[in-house]
Amino acid sequence: MDDLKGYEHYLLLDKKASDNTLSSYLRDVGQYFRWLDGEQIQPEQAAQSDVERYMKYLSSKGRSVATVTRSLAALKSFYTYMLGAGRVSINPARGLAPAKVERKLPQILTSKEVELFLEQPNAGDAKGCRDKAMLELLYATGIRVSELIGMDLEHLNLAAGFVRCPGRAHDRVIPLYPAAVRALQDYVDHVRPQMVERPDERALFVNMSGERMSRQGFWKIIKHYQEKAGIRKEITPHTLRHSFAAHLLENGADLRSIQEMLGHADISSTQIYAQLVNQKLKDVYNKAHPRA
Repeated sequence: MDDLKGYEHYLLLDKKASDNTLSSYLRDVGQYFRWLDGEQIQPEQAAQSDVERYMKYLSSKGRSVATVTRSLAALKSFYTYMLGAGRVSINPARGLAPAKVERKLPQILTSKEVELFLEQPNAGDAKGCRDKAMLELLYATGIRVSELIGMDLEHLNLAAGFVRCPGRAHDRVIPLYPAAVRALQDYVDHVRPQMVERPDERALFVNMSGERMSRQGFWKIIKHYQEKAGIRKEITPHTLRHSFAAHLLENGADLRSIQEMLGHADISSTQIYAQLVNQKLKDVYNKAHPRA
């Protein structure tokens, strides 16, 4: 088994890495291998100075600080695997410090903007009914786009009012508000049976060809309704996830519950929403207080 294939198994089986982490780390390590090949260095022969040179090479190519930082994290992870597999005696990436990344606060929609956005699909036709169900589900649960388009019909329990979101470590069970249940019920009962190409199709959301919705297809749906609503903020599929978390926090939900619903492995990823809410309060204070 070559090193990259072995590393892939390590990420999947030992680290239970998410799909995003898996693809980005394998891509980063693959790029590192190509650079090493050009330098005529084998991965197991690389010294710390070689890893440092590679980081400088990425920076010289105009890669962002965030990209260079992620690449270093991938190499640290790769050499941890190599150490455990007995392929190296030391981790050459260990001890190298990533450049500090200024973490930007995510952009969210206000509650009114969310209402306006969710009102855009025309639930009276098949496409609009499907789109309404997708958008309501996204804002009701805060799930990732990959989780939304990967969802199967069996993951819905509309009678009990929740959705089950499969994960590598464990499944998440997330409640649905009544409007989302109604939109999903309407789609599942009346529209999806007409749209699916095969009676054994498991995908919850399908495109107009009856096949599972793609990430690109959903991106176009988001952009269409952003323009239709006349919302000037840049809306991405992740915007509703950010808005879901921030609005829950604003209305009294605790960070641990939000972490569980979002599927964050580390609560530090969830804490950024607390910063977002604090910044909003500060902005309100500065605008409203007579001496601010």
